[in-house]
Amino acid sequence: MNSTSPRKRAVRAAVAGLALTGLLAACGGSGSGDSSSSGPVTLPFWGWANGQEAVVKAFNAGHKDIKLKYTKVTDQLTMQKQLTNAVKAGNAPCLVQNTAEYVTTWVSQGALADITKYVEADKDKFNAGAWAGAGVQGKIYGVPTSSAPAFTIYRTDLFAKYGLKAPATWDDFIAAGKVLKKHGIKITNYAGEDPSTLEVLAMQAGAHWYSIDGNAWKVNFQDAGTLKAAKVIQDIIDNGLNSKLSFADYAAVQRNYDNGGTATRQISTWQMAGMVQNFTKSNGKWALSPWPTFDGAAAKTPAGTNQSGGLTLVTKQCKNQQQAAEAALWMSTNTGAVKTMASPETGNGVMPALADSDAYVGEAISDKLLGDHYEPGKKVVTDSLSTVTTDWTFGPDWTAMFTELQSGWAKVMNKEQKVTDLLAHMQEWTVKDLKSRGISVKG
Repeated sequence: MNSTSPRKRAVRAAVAGLALTGLLAACGGSGSGDSSSSGPVTLPFWGWANGQEAVVKAFNAGHKDIKLKYTKVTDQLTMQKQLTNAVKAGNAPCLVQNTAEYVTTWVSQGALADITKYVEADKDKFNAGAWAGAGVQGKIYGVPTSSAPAFTIYRTDLFAKYGLKAPATWDDFIAAGKVLKKHGIKITNYAGEDPSTLEVLAMQAGAHWYSIDGNAWKVNFQDAGTLKAAKVIQDIIDNGLNSKLSFADYAAVQRNYDNGGTATRQISTWQMAGMVQNFTKSNGKWALSPWPTFDGAAAKTPAGTNQSGGLTLVTKQCKNQQQAAEAALWMSTNTGAVKTMASPETGNGVMPALADSDAYVGEAISDKLLGDHYEPGKKVVTDSLSTVTTDWTFGPDWTAMFTELQSGWAKVMNKEQKVTDLLAHMQEWTVKDLKSRGISVKG
């Protein structure tokens, strides 16, 4: 989403017991990383986030026995494809950047190493939600790197010009969008390839696409929360309140925001980095406000695809898993490394996954972008950390499901089908997909 993801995130990557046939099947692998006795251990590390190269350089400068060899991958989705190929070929890197929604999928494919014994002593250094996102069935497969507080960023000059206030509810959001539309301005942007908008609004509304029912997975893409989210999205589309710019042309998306073609985004701190790095006209004209609520309900922010916690995962094929776990811990807890990644200027503008991360809020948002709204923005970010969704579960076929969801979302954006049509399809497709994998499922 323009939200789109990981605050004190508490996503439970819940997995039922071994009765879920095929869910945690193991696979072999020759491993990666140089374990020769002469010279330092070299650990291949794949990631896509800005700032990682600087962090790797700092790590290598301070360590004699362990060295990181960094390869930058294009983006999150490319990472999943390249890692799939590497695992099959038996040459997966030791360390990979990833996000919590993919952990269950990778564990089910036997791609990750259980590093619990190497990192459990450091558990209290991280917020409970971020730590939970690194685990499946009580075992830890990576080290949390970030949380993603969620909020709205909006153009204060445009809102003031047309007599609008920051939308407190989704009804307010749609009403403001109708006013802005009269002046040729869209209130949001829905990229045709990014259905996380639907996911995070459903999550916020109390939906549960995946849950555990006894010894089986339960699938429900048509519960009350999902349908509530679908109505908001459909109203925005039907009324033509959204831009439809693809993030494939990232520069065009940023120009559109900078030029005032679109007036808001539901985002997290890391997505502000692109704005900081690309804007030339609207710096100082943006402000933060809480994520809109449904029907005036209590504040609740999602922890979805682009809001989910960041992780450094250790692969099963890594020959030096203990050293890999130690390197991952350093990158997530070293003060210099954390500051580098938290800053939108030097890193990705991510909030750390640390138990006490409030001190980094100022690093993760930009005074250049927010101007006079910078100080109030800190409170919006801090408050959002305490209202995050805590009961969302990522399913064992999340990667495949999300790919199918993308195809249908493009049709929704082109008005070839309704959101409810897509949901009906996803219900049937996901149940069938899980069964094809030998996983017990209800739905």
